[in-house]
Amino acid sequence: MPSGKDDLQKEFWERALDRAQLGLWDWDLQSGHCFYSSTWARMLGYEQHELPDSADLWLQLTHPDDREQAVSSGDRHLAGLTDIIETELRLRHKDGHWVWVLDRGGVIERDKTGRPVRMVGVQTDISRQKEAEYQLGQVNIRFRLALAASGTGVWHYDIATRKSFWDARTRQIFGFESDSDEISSDLWHSYLHPEDKERAEREHQPAPGSQEVTAVRYRIVRRDGEIRHLETLLRFVDSVSSQGQILGTVRDITEDQIREEELAYAARHDSLTGLLNRIAFDKLLSEQILSAGKRPLAVFYVDLDYFKALNDFAGHAAGDTALQRIAAGIKRCLPPASFAARLGGDEFALLVPYRDNPEVERLALDILAATRDADLGPSAGSRRLSASIGIFVVRENVATAADALACADDACYAAKASGRNRFSMFSSDSHNATAGLNAARIAADTMDALDEGRLELYGQEIHLLGEPWRRSSTVEVLSRVVGRDGILHMPSEFIPAAERFGVASKLDRWIIRTALTKYSRAMASGDLTLAFNLSAQTISDPQLWPFVDSVIAEVGAPPANIVFEITETAAVTSFEAAELFVHSARERRCKVSLDDFGSGLSSFEYLRRFPVDTIKINGSFVEHMATSRFDREIVGAIAGIARSLGYKVVAEKIEKPETLRLLVKMGVQYGQGFLLHKPEPLEQLVAGRAAPGARHSLVGAG
Repeated sequence: MPSGKDDLQKEFWERALDRAQLGLWDWDLQSGHCFYSSTWARMLGYEQHELPDSADLWLQLTHPDDREQAVSSGDRHLAGLTDIIETELRLRHKDGHWVWVLDRGGVIERDKTGRPVRMVGVQTDISRQKEAEYQLGQVNIRFRLALAASGTGVWHYDIATRKSFWDARTRQIFGFESDSDEISSDLWHSYLHPEDKERAEREHQPAPGSQEVTAVRYRIVRRDGEIRHLETLLRFVDSVSSQGQILGTVRDITEDQIREEELAYAARHDSLTGLLNRIAFDKLLSEQILSAGKRPLAVFYVDLDYFKALNDFAGHAAGDTALQRIAAGIKRCLPPASFAARLGGDEFALLVPYRDNPEVERLALDILAATRDADLGPSAGSRRLSASIGIFVVRENVATAADALACADDACYAAKASGRNRFSMFSSDSHNATAGLNAARIAADTMDALDEGRLELYGQEIHLLGEPWRRSSTVEVLSRVVGRDGILHMPSEFIPAAERFGVASKLDRWIIRTALTKYSRAMASGDLTLAFNLSAQTISDPQLWPFVDSVIAEVGAPPANIVFEITETAAVTSFEAAELFVHSARERRCKVSLDDFGSGLSSFEYLRRFPVDTIKINGSFVEHMATSRFDREIVGAIAGIARSLGYKVVAEKIEKPETLRLLVKMGVQYGQGFLLHKPEPLEQLVAGRAAPGARHSLVGAG
């Protein structure tokens, strides 16, 4: 019978095992009996008395897949092959799930002959550890999958041993064939491009103890001579037992680099001609004006003569070919350190080092000859183009880029007025000396009006001609600038200047954002559809649709109640951009109207290429219909063709009752003009629509 002291000892050890969460087993090899502690039973969800008294109880509870390994571990220890038993296995819990345990033990007693007679061991619940290992394994699988998908290699460098290790992907990026991850420490240096070598080596040496991740871009020259662009992310990793490591990733970014260079080129160059674009030219001109006192420069403004006639006669493809070939001819004429740009449409600008007037004049004559002699392609037939050139010499750094270009543009107008196919030097004494500068000032004042709240929105309703006095839900958005003197300026006074000096797109954006922000609620209710006129610059703006999408998302305006009007003039300036614009609008369910229809000879070509919703007949044909048979025939033909193709038709500039009667008789569906509605402040117009009354919408009508 055990003494009280033994009971205390037993209780002590049971508490110790319980606190340590260890399950004890004690196996008498002679009798075959195995004792299991109460902590072992509780680890599996049992009370000690619930378990059968069986020597191989643990084996009965062991997962079938782990039994062979568990038995083998014990047999090898009994055979003297291992110092202890140490194995991982799964035991079945009372509720049926499996508990991972670490089993450790060994022989503690032998008989006189050395044969084992008693073994003791403990089992520890390692289920959480195994789950963590599993989750880590899943993370590693995903990590390696992500690395493989991204084409990223991993490497590290041990500072103390000066050993480098590259994974297979890193070796593949460098074109280095080896079956081993360890490579010679100087191998990487031998690949570096001579121009990048010193910088790359310096940036690959993070300060010991640094926690920052360093990004390094550099080039390598592979053994076959191919140059590749790489990007490395690296950081210092501390280690208790060594001086630490440099751990890094490497990725081949050659294709990305090429795309970046292409995008950078595209951002500065005209896609059709390869010349600088307007933005790049303005920046370059501003930079060079700063040193014009020491290095004078000549600014050329080149405008092609009769280019629109070529477009109308031969089509836009022929026009594009002509622009490309003339641009190439102009480039061949330029002296060293000169630059050429396409400002838009058929207008070019040149920046040339100035020495004297005779040299500038010779260059102008060469450009005129190159333009006249350019082969415009088979579609142009025997047609040839000429150019009008204006030249302004900047001798001091007092002019702005806008002023310099305006003066050259002004001289170009003088050349056109003198008969075209010639050049003109800017002179402050000439009749039109201030015309370009006045246009620049108008454009600048228009931008000031945006900031100062002097730009006002007006609206004019588009009416159903069958019921012309019925209130309309479709309104064309117009703009007016209030001068500092209080005088109201019409679009015809400031829009041309805005287009001429590249600020029309900013003006259009302001109008779109302001109108949609203020009146999105009325649009969402279905009571209002707004139509916006867009300039050629806006249509060609690659950031237009991201801007429109963000505004629509921000204010909640329904795209189906937004109409964008593009003119034939805008389409001629950038036909491909206009075509892309129309398709983008249709994808978003916005409506598109072709404005000023009939003003060019290629009008019906636009209908074939552009899937618009509505055409607006040019007002010059509508206003004199009552007295001009020619105009009546034109309007009737346009209306008939448009109806047969399923387009809605709007007649502009309806100012007389007789005109209205003729249009209704012809079956023209919609109209716009002073007879039906005079433009009024948009805020006033929308507020008045809140009153009850019948309305019709151009969007919803058939």
